[in-house]
Amino acid sequence: MDKATIGWPRALFYLIQFTWGLSVNLAGLLVFLCCRRRSRRERFCNSIVTYLPGNHGGLSLGIFIFISADSSSGTRSLCAHEYGHTIQCLFLGPLYWIVIAVPSIIWCHCFAGYRKKYGISYDTLYCEHWATAWGKKWSGISK
Repeated sequence: MDKATIGWPRALFYLIQFTWGLSVNLAGLLVFLCCRRRSRRERFCNSIVTYLPGNHGGLSLGIFIFISADSSSGTRSLCAHEYGHTIQCLFLGPLYWIVIAVPSIIWCHCFAGYRKKYGISYDTLYCEHWATAWGKKWSGISK
C-alpha cells in the first residue's frame, strides 16, 4: 500500500469521493472529459492529473487535478498541493465549494496583484496552507 492510501483502503477513498464529494467530482469529470484528448495525463496518488497548455497554476476538482503544462513552479510540489485539495474534498464533501473553492478562486484571481505588491505567499490563505500541508502529508512529498 502506498503512502497515499495509508489508513484509507483505495476502495473506501473512491467511495467517499463519489458519494460525499459527488458534486465536486462530477464537475471534475466534466472538465476532464472536455480536456482529455488534447492533454497529457498521469496518476498521482489517488488522483488523475491532466496537464493543460498555458501557465495558469493548478485546479483540483475531487480526484481530478488540472495543472499547467508550462507551470513555472515545481510540478511535483504543485501536484502535492492540488492533491491536498483532493483530500479536503474527501473530508468536506459538498461543503468543499464554500469552504475551499470559492475562497481559493477569489484569492487566486482577485488578490494576485495584492500578493505580488506586498510579497504575500499564496499559502497565507487558510485553505491554501491547509492544502499544502495535507498534500505533503498524504502524498509523501516534502517540498
